[in-house]
Amino acid sequence: MGKLIVQRSMLGLLTLLAASALIFIGTEILPGDLASAILQNQATPENLAKLRLELGLDRPALLRYFEWLFGALQGHFGRSLANGRDVLTEIAPRFGNTMFLAAYAAVVAVPLAVGLGLVAAIRQGGVFDRLVNVVTLMTISVPEYFLAYLLIKYVAVELGWFPSLANVSSDTSFPDRLYYAFLPMLTLVLVIVAHMMRMTRASVLAVMASPYIEMAILKGLTKTRIVVRHALPNALAPIISVIALNLAYLIVGVVVVETVFVYPGLGQLMVDEVSKHDVPVVQACGLIFAAAFILLNMVADILSILSNPRLRQPR
Repeated sequence: MGKLIVQRSMLGLLTLLAASALIFIGTEILPGDLASAILQNQATPENLAKLRLELGLDRPALLRYFEWLFGALQGHFGRSLANGRDVLTEIAPRFGNTMFLAAYAAVVAVPLAVGLGLVAAIRQGGVFDRLVNVVTLMTISVPEYFLAYLLIKYVAVELGWFPSLANVSSDTSFPDRLYYAFLPMLTLVLVIVAHMMRMTRASVLAVMASPYIEMAILKGLTKTRIVVRHALPNALAPIISVIALNLAYLIVGVVVVETVFVYPGLGQLMVDEVSKHDVPVVQACGLIFAAAFILLNMVADILSILSNPRLRQPR
């Protein structure tokens, strides 16, 4: 088991290294010249040459990549080109806001999805099962930004129950944070619940065809007990995987939702800094998103192995 964990960890580090290279290349090929975007009307040849020298743009890209990578490994992401502040200081409160929104959505979505999936499996073929399948298929098919605008129109504007803009700050109390972030949270929940619920239902029903389940039925056990006590433990591996993938989406895929609701998170910051050509901040945000996604996938892989003893044996 320890060997498997080490192997997965090494693969995760290699994937993160490849992701860092793609992030650096992506910022390098952004349209427009960085020095010209910063200087704008003052972009004379002399000023451009001086600024490129200060930013290190006169050095080879490969050298700048390794300097950035080794600095990031030590927690130094450089300074923002927009305001001169340390990048880590700039993104720390935004990252906290994003994690709060992701945790808020996860606490609601995971129990709801697993519960609906189990009920749908118990009542397979019934009205509830069909209704839940239709609704989840609809939410999967609709983009999150469209769901967000629907919630803003009907829940925020017409009903007036919640604000359309999620304005939170460091001084906002916890109950107010829950209130202001409700619509962004609901948008994320509607998007990810469908995937987790359908995987839970499919995994449980796949296990229900096993011989030991037939034996439990012959013993006269209720279907609810069979599903919860016997089928669910053996169906956990794919369920854990899809939950971890959707939790990774909550952190990485919040960019659109944060932009729609003007939520001051890491995704909104990244969008703003791309328009300003603030490369150090964009690179730091991209690397954090990549690390979170890879870490959660690695955790899902390890938990799947732990939940299924057959996966621990080499084939």
